[in-house]
Amino acid sequence: MKLRLCSGFTKPGFLLVHFTPPSFQSLSHKKGHGLGLKLHCAIASRRLSSNSPRRERSRPSSPRDKDKAKRESQSLYTRPSLLEMNKEKAANRVRVYDFLRGVGIIPDELDGLELPVTPDVMKERVDFLHKLGLTIEDINNYPLVLGCSVKKNMVPVLDYLGKLGVRKSTFTEFLRRYPQVLHASVVIDLAPVVKYLQGLDIKPVDVPRVLERYPEVLGFKLEGTMSTSVAYLVGIGVARREIGGILTRYPEVLGMRVARVIKPLVEYLEGLGIPKLAVARLIEKRPHILGFELDDTVKRNVETLREFNVREGYLPSVIAQYPEIMGIDLKPKLEAQRKLLSSAIELNPEDLGSLIERMPQFVSLSEAPMVKHIGFLKECGFSIDQTREMVIGCPQVLALNIGIMKLSFEYFKKEMRRPLQDLVDFPAFFTYGLESTVKPRHKRVFKKGIKCSLAWMLNCSEEKFEQRMSYDTIDIEEVESSPASFDMSTLMQPEREEEESDSEYEEEEDDEDEEFA
Repeated sequence: MKLRLCSGFTKPGFLLVHFTPPSFQSLSHKKGHGLGLKLHCAIASRRLSSNSPRRERSRPSSPRDKDKAKRESQSLYTRPSLLEMNKEKAANRVRVYDFLRGVGIIPDELDGLELPVTPDVMKERVDFLHKLGLTIEDINNYPLVLGCSVKKNMVPVLDYLGKLGVRKSTFTEFLRRYPQVLHASVVIDLAPVVKYLQGLDIKPVDVPRVLERYPEVLGFKLEGTMSTSVAYLVGIGVARREIGGILTRYPEVLGMRVARVIKPLVEYLEGLGIPKLAVARLIEKRPHILGFELDDTVKRNVETLREFNVREGYLPSVIAQYPEIMGIDLKPKLEAQRKLLSSAIELNPEDLGSLIERMPQFVSLSEAPMVKHIGFLKECGFSIDQTREMVIGCPQVLALNIGIMKLSFEYFKKEMRRPLQDLVDFPAFFTYGLESTVKPRHKRVFKKGIKCSLAWMLNCSEEKFEQRMSYDTIDIEEVESSPASFDMSTLMQPEREEEESDSEYEEEEDDEDEEFA
């Protein structure tokens, strides 16, 4: 095969190749010879041949290209090595650690944590935490918070909490209790928990208060402890409609393990004689009792009640009437009450148990009000023995509103004109409403000319009183009746549904001293 030469025209930026194929004749005469090709081309006024050396084609054609090629050839040698990079990173960390130590932060737990490269960025984080109210001590309690970026972590989380309604004034305490929230993702970690809480009938308006009271809930798994504790409560008889209110008032329930905390307490109360359904009603009314430590507090207080002569059969009613008695520091309170009453009315130690059985809230009464009430009874003309008998028979006389007691006593003295012994026999007279009960019943009894005790006249329902007004004679048993004791069955009856409000959140108040005011 024969190939004619191709010619090229020298023209900048233009390439022309002319190819002349071999004729069939020449192919037939030249069998066995390979196809030969010579190529001439012109590029930018410079002639190149297919036979030109390869090194000529790669050679730079200008001084600028030469410099660029030189820099590229040297770049492999100017880049820092991995060892040098590690040394620089270590030096940066040393500078950051020096800054932290300088402000009082111990960085020992930060090894291995991704930290800012410069002390200036770290200072920005520390200053931001200070603005939130956290002290150096708070940061040292959880130094890992320094691994959170202000813009990427802290600001988005705090903005989200603020939009939910969490008050800025609570941010400091919120972060002290649960600083891990700053590591969380709003979309992945926080929003699903909030949605789950609303699914438990916690109203949206109550969610921020729940988070303020128990921020740790943001770190719980949705299908873990939270779901099992709710399921157990419903299983023992807690009304499903009450769950939202329980969790709103005492969200700590969501973090309690059923097998270790809730179930043992429920079973212990059952063992004392409180039916499971009654326990469920107590939890609905006072969910915080689930937080009482069983071994160190509840059992110890029950033993204390026994020591102070509370009879075994009355323990269930004592606890049912005043569940808080299981969680307070009981023994010092009872010793102080016994000492006070022994001095004021010469109370015998064995009588203290009877007093507690009738009014368990007595254990939390303050000294000053009790002294004031005892003084009032003595001013009314009752002897120490009579006063003691009244206190044992109706401990409520130590806690009632003194102004109302004075009005009742004045009516008793001037209008009813009964002997003081009638009040000694029935001190519960002071617990009845003067205008609503005492006056109208006394007038009817007086009009009919019936001679009866205060207990016969007052210690009954309106329906029963109407029946008694139709009697010709008074039943002796009814005359000797005493105030009814606590009925456990009333506790197990479902409560009437109250009108729903916008919020079910209630602060727990220590108002035992005012319960009978």
